[in-house]
Amino acid sequence: MPVSEEILINVTPRETRVAVVENGMLQEVQIERSARRGYVGNIYKGRVQRVMPGMQAAFVDIGLSRGAFLHASDITRAAPESVAVSEDEETVVPPMPSINELLHEGQEVVVQVLKDPIGSKGARLTTQLSIPSRCLVLLPYSHVLGVSARIEDEVERDRLKLLVSAHAGDSPMGYIVRTNADGQGEEVLAQDMAYLGRLWQQIRSAVNATVVGQCIYEDLSLPLRAVRDLMRQGVDKVRVDSRETYDKVCEFTRQFMPDWADRLEHYPGERPIFDLYGVDDEIERALKREVPLKSGGSLVLDQTEAMTTVDVNTGSFLGQRNLEETVYRTNLEAAQAVARQLRLRNLGGIIIIDFIDMIDAEHRRQVLRTLEKALIRDHAKTAVHDFSVLGLVEMTRKRTTESLERQLCEPCPTCGGRGKVKTSDTITYEIFREITRAVRQFDASRLLVMAAPVVVNKILDEESAAVAELEEFLGKSIRFQADEQYSQEQYDVVLL
Repeated sequence: MPVSEEILINVTPRETRVAVVENGMLQEVQIERSARRGYVGNIYKGRVQRVMPGMQAAFVDIGLSRGAFLHASDITRAAPESVAVSEDEETVVPPMPSINELLHEGQEVVVQVLKDPIGSKGARLTTQLSIPSRCLVLLPYSHVLGVSARIEDEVERDRLKLLVSAHAGDSPMGYIVRTNADGQGEEVLAQDMAYLGRLWQQIRSAVNATVVGQCIYEDLSLPLRAVRDLMRQGVDKVRVDSRETYDKVCEFTRQFMPDWADRLEHYPGERPIFDLYGVDDEIERALKREVPLKSGGSLVLDQTEAMTTVDVNTGSFLGQRNLEETVYRTNLEAAQAVARQLRLRNLGGIIIIDFIDMIDAEHRRQVLRTLEKALIRDHAKTAVHDFSVLGLVEMTRKRTTESLERQLCEPCPTCGGRGKVKTSDTITYEIFREITRAVRQFDASRLLVMAAPVVVNKILDEESAAVAELEEFLGKSIRFQADEQYSQEQYDVVLL
């Protein structure tokens, strides 16, 4: 079944959202807020704050609230004048220099952001600059000429290499041919190379005029990035609900991809464009922990600092034949659902999938193939490993920005992000201990305890005998007052 794909761009004064819809089903959401624009792709002039030899890294001030992280492996180094060769004629790669040989504190460096600040971690930097256009990526400090692995046809790969190589001539810069270049003619590639050449000259000129902590080059806004990166052969329409943004997208498209200009459409309707496709409802569901499957099974996704875990459950699905067949069918459906959820929720890093145990080795292979096939359309780089001895599938997905949940949500102020609160019993006994501690430490004739209504009711109804015993033991009068403003875990012991 051919894939029908549409890109929806919703623009409001403070927020821009892009949704990728395939066959009527939401697959991907990107969000950019004017107050918190991402930094990935931006180029800055920075200053080295600290060099950390033990980590082979340095922290660099680029004007953000936290120092950004630059590892030795991400620092451009001059190519060696001669390459060592071992006795068996294999090339010997020279060892990576120490970070102290590459950088020193106070040094000014031109860096590019690889990853946005995530959680408590600062941005990840590189000095190996790369500047993307529609079909190419310019590598100004490299001599590499590469082609995206997603262009699988060897004849097409060779054709693209020859075209780029011919136009590059003796240029000292390198290029990567992007997936969007597949099938493009010589004129399109030449235009891209000319554009990148002009842009690089502007960046070089701006370096000297820029002070430390300032941005030298900023990547395109989200609507233009979406058109540049997501527009491909299968996209039928790009719908934009803002006339001003639509005009900008049209101008960008006419300049860099004129053949696809007829796919742009301004949406003037009064009903919000995301409502037409149920996008907001899908986003709401993507913030939930559990994902129901059509078969009656479900996925349970838990995102932690270290990794994301996905548990597959059969639920009410009983199958048609036997248990093994039931498990196999559920896992096949789950494999496709997992791929969609990872892309929709923008989950990255290490991902552990706990499929339901299967006895048949061929069933395990088919489930793994289904997962890999479903991940092909994901723009983020993924790597899937075979079932482990414990029956788990380990995979990675490249992470450059925060997940959807972390962009839209914050830790619960009541439970502190644990997802659980202490029981009223637990809080009751904590209050009793706090009363005893306070009386022994301070002199007071009476005590007032303020707590949530559920806790106070628990104490007065079920623990009244314990309160009487405590008053007798301490020789103090204790009064309890319920306050609706207190959460279940909050309380105060006031000495009167």
